[in-house]
Amino acid sequence: MVAFLEVRLMSDDAKLTIDSALPGSPLVPAQLEGSAVIQFRCHKDIDCFNACCKNIDIMLTPYDILRLKQRLGISSTEFLRQYTEPFEFAKNSIGGVKYKPKQGTNECQFVTAEGCSVYQDRPTACRYYPVGLLSMRRQDENFDRASYALVKEDHCHGHLEDRKLTIDEYRREQGLEEYDEHGRPWRQLILKVKSAGPAIGNMSKTSLKFFFMACYDLDRFREFIKSSGFTTTFDIDEATRNELLSDDMALLRFGDRLIRQVMYGEKSIDLKADALEQHLARRGDRRSTVHDDMERPSMAAYEMPLDGDEEEKSR
Repeated sequence: MVAFLEVRLMSDDAKLTIDSALPGSPLVPAQLEGSAVIQFRCHKDIDCFNACCKNIDIMLTPYDILRLKQRLGISSTEFLRQYTEPFEFAKNSIGGVKYKPKQGTNECQFVTAEGCSVYQDRPTACRYYPVGLLSMRRQDENFDRASYALVKEDHCHGHLEDRKLTIDEYRREQGLEEYDEHGRPWRQLILKVKSAGPAIGNMSKTSLKFFFMACYDLDRFREFIKSSGFTTTFDIDEATRNELLSDDMALLRFGDRLIRQVMYGEKSIDLKADALEQHLARRGDRRSTVHDDMERPSMAAYEMPLDGDEEEKSR
């Protein structure tokens, strides 16, 4: 089951380099527009019902995790622990999250004889199947393009059903417009990292953990927003702070902004005038307070509640 693929357009002749969002995927797709007509229908009485849920390889977006943890009434930290497993998009690079199958099987933890037990909040990949979302970006462009691919697997007989509709109609039927809107900033971040390649160098352990926390572990990220390291560094008004502490969607959007600012210098959040001095005072650092890059202080300034903090402080 394929959530999306990242495709980088390398030249004007539209030569494609395919980067699968699922490591090891052999799929090299033909691109389709939203107006393309597909033949597909899935329903409870089809002979392959639930087959796709019994051999899963499903990547989750941050919005998927938000919806699922809310449905289950648990924290993001508990959801990640119980239902997911991490993976790296590349060696020593940022991490992603996949569904963790039932122990000893490849079966989704949420599948039942009646179908998906979290169907109303099922992830993006499940909603898209058997369509794959292609996220594409030219090296000389700062925006991404979207197209689609059709995935045909031997176990799926939905392609034999007598129903035709366009991909756009299928997306609307599956509630994907909302999921794509909230998932697009994250896909752009993934493309940004993969497009940069080795040019950005190896990220520190703390940076990688920060990315993971701000993307996927919203409840832990909320605790970070409450920390003294954050409140003495960023100039956030009280109304915005209260919204971040109470609204998961606001926090998800803010996490994307903070990642872009901290890791890529794309400033959208003001720093307090004495942020660096406060940071040095907390560390007991007596060095000069002159800083050449006040827009992007070191990761240690944020006092993240992460295991990698000591690594940064010891430098």
